[in-house]
Amino acid sequence: MSDSTPPSRTAALQRAAAVRPHDYARSRNHLDGAVTGLSPYLTHGLLTLPEALAAALQHGPLLVEHKLVYELGWRAFYRHVWATRGDGILQSLHDGPLPEGAYAPSLPADVRQARTGVPVIDQAVRTLYASGSLHNHARMWLASYLVHVRRVHWRAGADWLVAHLRDGDLASNHLSWQWVAGTGSAKPYLFNADNVARFAPESWHSPGTVVDQSYEALDAIARGGPLPPPPRVGLPAAAEPALLREPPPDLRAQHTDMAALAAAVAGRPVWLVHPWALRPPPADLSADALVLGVYPTEHHSAWPWPEARWRWVDAAMADVAPLRVATDATTLAQALHSARVVRSVADPHISRWLAPLAQLDAEPSPFPLVERPCTSFSQWWKRATQGVAQADEWLSSKQLAV
Repeated sequence: MSDSTPPSRTAALQRAAAVRPHDYARSRNHLDGAVTGLSPYLTHGLLTLPEALAAALQHGPLLVEHKLVYELGWRAFYRHVWATRGDGILQSLHDGPLPEGAYAPSLPADVRQARTGVPVIDQAVRTLYASGSLHNHARMWLASYLVHVRRVHWRAGADWLVAHLRDGDLASNHLSWQWVAGTGSAKPYLFNADNVARFAPESWHSPGTVVDQSYEALDAIARGGPLPPPPRVGLPAAAEPALLREPPPDLRAQHTDMAALAAAVAGRPVWLVHPWALRPPPADLSADALVLGVYPTEHHSAWPWPEARWRWVDAAMADVAPLRVATDATTLAQALHSARVVRSVADPHISRWLAPLAQLDAEPSPFPLVERPCTSFSQWWKRATQGVAQADEWLSSKQLAV
């Protein structure tokens, strides 16, 4: 992640204020377009969806069909699917173009090393490793190449990508991969060299490679046609960042004396700051409350991060929670058992572990709660926008379940 996204609440609000909705709508598909850069702030709770929408509305009214509003809706929809499907989002939602067994269970070495000989893919992988970020269009190209041209199972690609993204969100990432794969959409998403040439810089262009084919030819491959042989490439291998299941040793977020923590919280309210809610505590928190940052080891043992993401998140967490611990839910519950009350913010990455020991405030959303499970974005969007024409109506009206 570049210096354009420093890890602070102030930076998040400034970045939101700088978004120009109409520039975004015009150029968002271009790799050098006016993207918002808000994703890491939204993923880690430095900024909420209502705040992002409110900032956009400072530049003028927006119809609910505006592209920026629509994209905020996709993030909310993916959370809706996660809420209704649970861990089912980690499995194919329905059959794809080919049987599950037709896809390889792991990434080829040449992809991991950015040595495929297809510039759009190698550039995407190197950008990912260097910055922890990747334009959404490039993510789609990468996923499509892996699933449909190299016939790698979408879950293998999704797990690898989310591990290296600083804005990695399980719902947005894994369900996007399913949309590309055709297991979460009506058909597979395909791209070719002409598409890359239209939206990417010249160094990404890929004439004469496997993606320099017609959509009909690529569709035939995606549906079981002969796979092209991977080229032999002499490029130097890109170094894949190591993944860590706990904070780097020099960070202040360390296992602490839990007995001392238990004594400190006795009789006091506690506000838990976690990696997906890095905002300041709510205004109604009493003055004697202890604000404690928590890294849940249950999550990080299954979904490790690169060192750069640990440092980015910890810097943001330190602004609101000087005391931070990395621990498991059982040990944390024992340390907090004498607290007057324990509160935090719900998030599907962590709620299963926090729910038994804390009162969880609902995750803020500008969109109404759609209680009926929806299998497609269009279905969810129709219900979320029912009776609403202007986006500001969501912020000024009471949110009702639909």
